[in-house]
Amino acid sequence: MRFLPTLLDGAWITVQITVLAILLALFMGFVSGLMRLSGVWAVRAVASVYIEIFRGTSALVQLFWMFFVLPFFGISLDPFTVGWIALGLNVGAYGGEVVRGAIQAVPRGQYEASIALNMSKWLAMRRIIVPQALPAMVPPWGNLFIELLKATALVSLITISDLTFRAKQLNDQTFQTVEIFTLVLFLYLAIALVITGVMRIVERWTGRGLARGGIK
Repeated sequence: MRFLPTLLDGAWITVQITVLAILLALFMGFVSGLMRLSGVWAVRAVASVYIEIFRGTSALVQLFWMFFVLPFFGISLDPFTVGWIALGLNVGAYGGEVVRGAIQAVPRGQYEASIALNMSKWLAMRRIIVPQALPAMVPPWGNLFIELLKATALVSLITISDLTFRAKQLNDQTFQTVEIFTLVLFLYLAIALVITGVMRIVERWTGRGLARGGIK
């Protein structure tokens, strides 16, 4: 247990990157998902390019590209910023398809009802369609967040002192491999369980909101 304080310091960095990346992923997921449903071809095309690039290439390559290649274009970001932006954009691309699929799964009658109520497209989306789609989005988003957490281990390759980086440092210094990486395993598991617990609460909340006739 003598390694725990150092590993907890690394775990705190991992948590920060995870939270920031989740917020970015949610934003990009909803924006790109709604853009994919746009009636404007150019808007759909921009969203499709973003989604296909980030789903079709390795998260590690994306991380390295932002860290090593962007400076050639005059954009230099610190490793921490690169870490959460790269992971957030990567997961957001998958989230965009989750959002699009959930919205398209809402019964057609709901769209027709919004038209009958003389709602604008975006008002109907905000008040009727998205609230009904949210319960279907939550489980896949939860899975994506767990995958994001596991992917944070990649940021150790660009010198961020996250949990994996600290574990490798300790192992190189002490060779206490079993103890160190067993602690790391349980720390990642603990963070994952917190994410799972939060998503279950969100799932129950969205379900109750739908039962009450919508989420305000």
